[in-house]
Amino acid sequence: MALSRLCSSSSNIGSNFFKPFSSAFFTLNRPITSDTTTTLTIETSIPFTAHNTDPPSRSVTTSPSELLSFFRTMALMRRMEIAADSLYKAKLIRGFCHLYDGQEAVAVGMEAGTTKKDCIITAYRDHCTFLGRGGTLVEIYSELMGRRDGCSKGKGGSMHFYKKDSGFYGGHGIVGAQVPLGCGLAFGQKYLKDESVTFALYGDGAANQGQLFEALNIAALWDLPAILVCENNHYGMGTAEWRAAKSPAYYKRGDYVPGLKVDGMDVLAVKQACIFAKEHALKNGPLILEMDTYRYHGHSMSDPGSTYRTRDEISGVRQERDPIERVRKLLLSHDIATEKELKDTEKEVRKEVDEAIAKAKESPVPDPSDLFTNVYVKGYGVEAYGADRKEVRVTLP
Repeated sequence: MALSRLCSSSSNIGSNFFKPFSSAFFTLNRPITSDTTTTLTIETSIPFTAHNTDPPSRSVTTSPSELLSFFRTMALMRRMEIAADSLYKAKLIRGFCHLYDGQEAVAVGMEAGTTKKDCIITAYRDHCTFLGRGGTLVEIYSELMGRRDGCSKGKGGSMHFYKKDSGFYGGHGIVGAQVPLGCGLAFGQKYLKDESVTFALYGDGAANQGQLFEALNIAALWDLPAILVCENNHYGMGTAEWRAAKSPAYYKRGDYVPGLKVDGMDVLAVKQACIFAKEHALKNGPLILEMDTYRYHGHSMSDPGSTYRTRDEISGVRQERDPIERVRKLLLSHDIATEKELKDTEKEVRKEVDEAIAKAKESPVPDPSDLFTNVYVKGYGVEAYGADRKEVRVTLP
């Protein structure tokens, strides 16, 4: 049985953001191949920190094929968001646009620990979550550019992605408003007894919202299978967490509701936390997960992201905690892939993104009449009359 250790990196930067790799141990039951029968047991980079519950094991079971999948999916998400940045600057994407690069491990690890029966609902930084739920690049770029082939038919834009058939309920622009909706989804799941859960995601900037605590209270009263996930990227727009929250230990904010702090830059830690949270929620009701993560871009495309933090801080996180580089090191250290193979994967991803953008540009813009669709329940539309109230001018579907 082979046993090896990742080289631990260290940082002389005294910021809480720069938590270097701790020693990570790997146990293999047979020589590494890229098949799904080979299993690895990998220890998370840092321990979980728990509130009112026992933390899950740091030892995470995975496989070479899963690690390769993690690398490719996160690389695809990273390239997708960087390309969206370019499209926005070229004025092909208008309005608000919030990018997710740096936080990919949360979306990918969550998918690894759930099924499509489970629901996910999030705020406006939703592109990668939609992709993880099974959405396509063409749907994403079409929606970003306001085209008919978008996931919301070009009517939602960056903040309103949606894929109900895979349990993804948005994409919400009102800060914190998705949390009560997520608890409502969890109520439906408990009512139907379908053994699924809802993950309601919000940022540290929304963590002080009153509606969040009201929803959490009723979820706890009714033991709903609701998991509140705080994606703590440490800045609510341009405000550092310590300036906005007296207690930035968000996993403890539930008081009577258990919580868990997770290294949100470690995809395997996120996977383990989500498996643990789902089991807990189905038996005992709600749980809070705080994902300690970081965004490389500003809050939105209108925010350069460098006025309230230093460039050294950003580059320090990239060097010490980048989620893609962590998986790259795992793949290389265990001869699952070579450096050239991983570079080839990144080239394939770039080509895939470029082809999707080209196809999305060919998608037509919605017809002006589409403004009147999806307003009323189908079959319950209204008729609009002229000033004399005699002539029917238009019938809304």
